[in-house]
This record gives sequence, C-alpha cells and structure tokens, in this order.
Amino acid sequence: METIPDPHRTTIAAIATPPGMGAVSLLRISGPDAIRIADQATGGKASSVMSRTTRYCTIRDAEGQILDDGLMTVFRGPNSYTGEDSVEFTGHGGILVTREVLARFLACGAVAAGPGEFTQRAFLNGKLDLTQAEGVMDLISAQTRLSLRAARSQLEGTLGRRTTEARDQLLETLAHLEAWIDFPEEDIDPQTGALLRGRVGSVLGVVDSLLATADQGRVLREGVRTVIFGEPNVGKSSLLNRLLGFERAIVSDIAGTTRDTIEEVVNLHGIPLRLVDTAGVREASDRIEAEGIQRTVRQIEAADLLLEVADASQPRPADAILPATAAKRLQVLNKTDLGEHPSWAGIEAVRLSCTTDTGFDLLSDAIRDSLHFSEADWGEHAVAINARHQASLQLARTSLLAALELLNDRSTDPELAAIDLREALDALGEIPGKVDTEDLLGVIFSSFCIGK
Repeated sequence: METIPDPHRTTIAAIATPPGMGAVSLLRISGPDAIRIADQATGGKASSVMSRTTRYCTIRDAEGQILDDGLMTVFRGPNSYTGEDSVEFTGHGGILVTREVLARFLACGAVAAGPGEFTQRAFLNGKLDLTQAEGVMDLISAQTRLSLRAARSQLEGTLGRRTTEARDQLLETLAHLEAWIDFPEEDIDPQTGALLRGRVGSVLGVVDSLLATADQGRVLREGVRTVIFGEPNVGKSSLLNRLLGFERAIVSDIAGTTRDTIEEVVNLHGIPLRLVDTAGVREASDRIEAEGIQRTVRQIEAADLLLEVADASQPRPADAILPATAAKRLQVLNKTDLGEHPSWAGIEAVRLSCTTDTGFDLLSDAIRDSLHFSEADWGEHAVAINARHQASLQLARTSLLAALELLNDRSTDPELAAIDLREALDALGEIPGKVDTEDLLGVIFSSFCIGK
C-alpha cells in the first residue's frame, strides 16, 4: 500500500529490546528523516545501503568518537513495518552503551517514541488494521500455546477479515435498501422482506459466533482465576506449590499459617491458570485471620474455577456455604496416602496426594475438561475477541436485532430499519478501525511497550 510522506510528522527513535544487560540490543528509527539521522550518526553509511539489507557500521558522537559498532538495516517506505523510512541498529547489549546510542539518534533530530508508536504508525499507514495491531501485543504477552495461537491468528488478520466481510455484506444490503428509499421513482427492486431478513440474519450469525469467543479471549489473555479454598490444614498451600513446581507458599501443620491470598500463574494444557491460595475457612482466632478469611470470600466471588480441597483421611465436613458465584467447582481430596475415610465413599472428586505426587494428571485433565478450553474446542480458527471487540459486537448485535424486528413489521417505514443497520455498520467498523477512532487509538497503544 503506497503512503504519502507527511513532512510534518516527526521521526521517532526507541530502544526495542527489554531493559537490562544482554548480548545484543536493538534500536529503531522511523519517520521522514530516519535515513538522514542514521547517516549523521554513522558517517553517511545509511543512505548508501540498499533497502532491506544489512551493513556493518559504527555509531559516533558529535566529536567523532565511537560509541558502538554493530549492524544497521535500512527499510525504505512503504516497504517497512511502519510504512515509513526506517532504520534498525543492532549493537552491544550493555545498558549504558545502548542509552548512549539512543541519545545520539535523539541529538541528530529524532524524538523519543511513545508506547506503541511504531505499531500505531503501521496502523495509520495502512500496514495493519486495529485487530492486527492488538494481535502484536497479544503475541508479545502470550503465556501459553493456545494464547500464542490465538494471537498469531489475530496478527494474520483473521478477526479483521471476518468483521470486514460481515461489514461489507451489511453495507451492500444497506445500500440497496437506501437506494429503494431515496429513489422510489427509479423502480429499484426493494427485494423481498425474506431476502433482506436473510442477509441481516447472516451478518447476525457472524456476530454471534464471534461473541461466543469472548470467554476464551478473556481466559487466554487474563487466565482462569482458580481459587483454592477449604478448611485449614487440608493441603491448600501444598497443592499450590505442587501445581507451580516450586515452593511458593509456606507449608506448616499449624492451622491459620496462610493469612493472605497468594497468586501465581501456571500453564495447564495451554491454558493459563491464575492460581489463588487462600486462608483456611473457619472461625477466626484473631483480627488478622478474620481479614484473611474475608479476602478468601472475595476471591471466591470473583473466581472462574473453585478447587475445594479436603482431607481425605478425615470425616467429610458439612458442605461449605459459598457466596454467590457462577464459578465451576471441583472437589479435590488430598492426603489419600493416609487412607480414605468411609464418609467420602461415592463422592465424585479428584483424589490425590501432595506428599506422594499421585493423582495430579487426573486433576489436570479434570480442570481442562471442566473449562472446555482444549485445543479441539477451538476448531480450525483460533479467534478470541477482547473486551473492546465484545463491546462493539454487542452494539452491532443490538442494532441488527432491532433492524430485523422492524423488517418483520410490514407497516413500519423501512427507513427506520436503515438507521439501525447504519449503527450496526459503524459498530462493526470500529473493530478493524474503519471509522474515526482517534480517541480509541490512545487507549489501545498506551498498553504497548516502548519500541514496538
């Protein structure tokens, strides 16, 4: 896609590698003066480099002293990530030397890039749509195989393509309906009501199928909030440590050892679980323990999955009275190595022992099956919408349903249905960024890391 250079646009520069010491560092420059700035810092080497090729160079300060040496790659627009002239320099990964090179680029006329500014320019120059730009950040922050797969699908444009196709179909329907409304004397075929409803219903089907992935998207980005709860001394902290694979929580025979909630993330069958260990539920012995128990209650209210842990060697306690929650619930019987009390006979539960490490494969499978988030559940296309997409799709769905209701009523002016269809069209356009989204851009790209 050809882009028209904006002479008023600044040239930005940033360190693209994480803070700290490493083997190499990567710095980026992008904008109308990128090659001139690189030339000034390298003694004219950048302008002589062919696009998309790499050359050894040295970065020198204003007095000609060498700051660093490394490899420089030149990308001339529009064939670059941002669609602008861009230069990347790979040098030594020391903290000080990297900052000195960046300072040299800034001294030569670049300005420091803000969070996500490179990707924002890629969007503004038509290199990416908004869903692909969000996919970049999802790819960087992916913690599991499934979240990586969903991010890659979004980066490849799957979500943007599906919403754009639905929008184009709706646009065609709306255009025909409005032509019939505006030019009745031209004898334009208004189409049968059934055909119009069928087209709108087809778009509604796409919207509903995408909305159905909202839970998957939230889980893959945020993790399944999994709360481990139960009476004191049943092995909740031991279970947390065993699932994590390291000693995160203090384990003791003394009841009430865990006073506060402890949260860690673990990868289970490609699903990120946000494990929350909680204080044992009982009559509190002091104010600190009482506060811990109150925090347990709040964690249960916000949970996606509850692991209720009990001591298999002790009599079955009365059913816990839980706060209102829609969370799925799994009974876990720990300490099976000590034998199982007869009162647990016939109770459906996952039986395991944190001491002998038995039964954990069964627990992993039970968690996966209860969540219905195995790879087979994804089908051929891993599309997982985020909260922004969900809000736009919900608005589109509401407008489409209103339009269908009006189209079903033959006594209603079809122009009213056209108004609802326009609202649905705008809502769908917000997802890939095909409408005015200036305020939205600030929200999306502010969550990016600097240099991307």
